[in-house]
Amino acid sequence: MEALTSFLTAVEGVVWGPLMLVLLLGVGLYLQAGLRAMPIRKLGMGFRLLWKGRTTTKEDESEGEVSPFNALMTSLSATIGTGNIAGVATAIFLGGPGAVFWMWITALVGMATKFSEAVLAVRYRQVDEAGDHVGGPMYYIRNGLGRKWTWLGGAFAFFGAVAAFGIGNTVQSNSVADGLASTINLPHWVTGIIIMGLAGAVILGGIKRIARVAGKLVPIMAVAYLVCGLLVLLINISQVGNALGMIFTHAFTPVSAAGGFAGAAVAKAIQFGVARGVFSNEAGLGSAPIAHAAAQTKNPVRQGLIAMLGTFIDTIVVCSITALAILTTTEWTSGETGAALTSMAFDATLPGIGQYVVSFSLAVFAFTTILGWAFYGEKCFEFLFGVGSIKIYRVVYILAILAGAVAPLDFVWLMASVFNAMMAIPNLIALALLSPVVFKLTSDYFAGKEVLPGEDLDR
Repeated sequence: MEALTSFLTAVEGVVWGPLMLVLLLGVGLYLQAGLRAMPIRKLGMGFRLLWKGRTTTKEDESEGEVSPFNALMTSLSATIGTGNIAGVATAIFLGGPGAVFWMWITALVGMATKFSEAVLAVRYRQVDEAGDHVGGPMYYIRNGLGRKWTWLGGAFAFFGAVAAFGIGNTVQSNSVADGLASTINLPHWVTGIIIMGLAGAVILGGIKRIARVAGKLVPIMAVAYLVCGLLVLLINISQVGNALGMIFTHAFTPVSAAGGFAGAAVAKAIQFGVARGVFSNEAGLGSAPIAHAAAQTKNPVRQGLIAMLGTFIDTIVVCSITALAILTTTEWTSGETGAALTSMAFDATLPGIGQYVVSFSLAVFAFTTILGWAFYGEKCFEFLFGVGSIKIYRVVYILAILAGAVAPLDFVWLMASVFNAMMAIPNLIALALLSPVVFKLTSDYFAGKEVLPGEDLDR
């Protein structure tokens, strides 16, 4: 086991090293440039389409399984999770306040990536044997690049199916169990059984039930957390300017050691800001387009405009609230990290209730992440082994929740981190190769031409 751990640690250092960060940012910048910054310029249009996407016409209902709104909520259910609470705190602990600036840059670039992923997901989706619309990187690799690229789609599906058990399942249940054990002394195994029962009841119902739950739970949990976070900022309003100053200053200059904070170079701010930003919003990993492929829409560009909001909401809004809540207190120099740092910051401003706000938010965020990744994982498994394998995957996935709650997860976290990066590689290759399709569909849409999934395109 030690040899395997050492091997995975070495692999992680490579796959999440400078080369991967350059690849993620490079492809994102290329897409943003090719789209002429459209995702940023059309942000308001995306929100209007999202509002309209709460309902669908009877004609659109035959084109997918869930509404465009619920497709985004399913995607957000998987992305708004421990990364928004623990991940942001870890980025600040390792990279200093400047890491937050690079998280923002990653998100602005990632909006183009997420837009392109969703466009290709709807463009190249297909109907499976059960009559459901399925799509995502494995399908746009095979259907967009041709059958000779099927092996690359299979590689993505394998990495995605395995990664779902780590970052989307066991890591989440363990985080909740630890949080509830420290705040209300609830035994880990009790937490595991409760989550397993609740999640199982939703997961066994498939994408329609997951989307219904996500469509109700995600907006409520996000708004509740934001309200509490804004209350913290309102109380510490005199420190907000100073916090913003530190973010912009230390994005380009080193930050010295202070208290329990060891200090950080600019390179560390960039590395951990980008890495934790991607971990939080998943732009480039290829997970979100699996959910958007099930949207009840005929127009891939319209769904792309909605999909890109996921990155904006996750990182620019939710992560920023967490970061500012931490930096407006002195707790960020305490030497603490992860969810414990966020909890200390909230509790310092809201004594007696702050830690419970963070613990409850973490529990709900992690629960919805488990739901979202269950769908991602089963669709990857279906690509590899067919529709008949889905029930087996669901049962094993549900049982893994309890195992995650009671087991030490250092190895599982390491494995999940490696497989997450391995998911991104085939997806980024496909995005780069299929970018002309994205650019043409987008150009046609804004030129008023009819854009439908599956139509012939001039390459």
